[in-house]
Amino acid sequence: MMKKLVAFVKDSIAELKKVVWPSKEDVISSVKVVIVSTLVFAIILGLVDALLLLGVQAIF
Repeated sequence: MMKKLVAFVKDSIAELKKVVWPSKEDVISSVKVVIVSTLVFAIILGLVDALLLLGVQAIF
């Protein structure tokens, strides 16, 4: 059991050394894209919700 755990940790460390981590600029750029996309989507959903509410109120 202990040998498997040690092997797992060693293999995990070896795999993490192979990872190519993004640069700070790449991370910041990606975060900006996510924030802007989220805001745009929230605005669109808000407008659709308001229009549907007006439609339902007009019916009733």
